[in-house]
Amino acid sequence: EVQLVESGGGLAQPGGSLRLSCAASGFTFSSYWMSWVRQAPGKGLEWVSSIDTSSSTTRYGDSVKGRFTISRDSDKNSIFLEMNNLKPEDTGLYYCHTFPFRGQGIQVSVSS
Repeated sequence: EVQLVESGGGLAQPGGSLRLSCAASGFTFSSYWMSWVRQAPGKGLEWVSSIDTSSSTTRYGDSVKGRFTISRDSDKNSIFLEMNNLKPEDTGLYYCHTFPFRGQGIQVSVSS
């Protein structure tokens, strides 16, 4: 059974930082691109970032480019999202994703 379990969310002030983690199991983690997607309150899913199997290629949505960094650790079957200079519009549910699977999500709230 594929499992993607996110952790590390919470409340941050504008300009602050948070680090999300996703522990993966039930599939050959090293063979799959991994991504983060998010959903703001009342809005649809938005792709945030992706990383390839060897960590040599990373991609970011325009809204997070230069502020967020995705990484992976194949020894731990995990991916991470380092989020800096957070903005209120970064508020939402963040999901770890590898098609067609998605985790349960973790809440990130940015507010003063």
